[in-house]
Amino acid sequence: MNNTFNINRFSLLLKRQWLDFGKIYLISLIVLLGIVVGFYSYNIPSPLKDNNFDYDGNLDMRFRYPLFLILGFVFISIVASSYFNILGQKSRAILELMTPASTFEKFLAGVTYTAIISLFSYLLIFYLTDLAFVKYLNSHLNAFNRPGIRQVESITNEVFNDEGYRKYCGYFFAFPFLVTSIFLLGSIYFNRFHYIKTALSLMVFIGLASYLVVKFSMWIMEGKVPYHHSYRKDDKDWILLALLLLTSIITIIIWAITYIRLKEKEV
Repeated sequence: MNNTFNINRFSLLLKRQWLDFGKIYLISLIVLLGIVVGFYSYNIPSPLKDNNFDYDGNLDMRFRYPLFLILGFVFISIVASSYFNILGQKSRAILELMTPASTFEKFLAGVTYTAIISLFSYLLIFYLTDLAFVKYLNSHLNAFNRPGIRQVESITNEVFNDEGYRKYCGYFFAFPFLVTSIFLLGSIYFNRFHYIKTALSLMVFIGLASYLVVKFSMWIMEGKVPYHHSYRKDDKDWILLALLLLTSIITIIIWAITYIRLKEKEV
């Protein structure tokens, strides 16, 4: 039997992990659904409210985009930060480390739950909630007493029917995995207050990196004569492609560090 990875052993590990992690995960999904429904109920246009329309004369549903991004970040980061937190408790960590599975299988189970299942669950819940409110709103358009009012599209249709959204979303594909990888590493690296310590470390790193980039740019450009050239569309595509490659590489590196850290825990 392969000591690194075995599909039967891995499937049993996923079922075993669900007994502990699944309870927290299901509770988080219920809380997530309640938050999304609450935000939609409060912000959705209503005949009883004023300022129901945006600048184009359509029903104003712009609140969905910051809600989707901010809530998504918070949800997937909390899920990732809570996965390996049991290793910070010595009494339970011993039982966890003695689970009959390889280090790679345990690491892969963590990635599966935090980077794949959590992201898919969030997208599914947000999509179904958005679709339900959109259908309800479109069925009551006559109540707004406005001729020529357009039907509201679900956020998914708006993204995939718009060429700009559809094209550029692919460049940010790795960002959710980068977020989960960082907080998954934090869950195994810190023994207590995993989420707070990881979030603070991330803020300090971003602040320091931004400061160094600005200083480095100022040092390079000092004494140089600015040269203005026409900005081409290809330049933007190359920048976004570089961003995709950079986030993907950093994600893989952080996953590798997490795997090494997990092996050190077992030793």
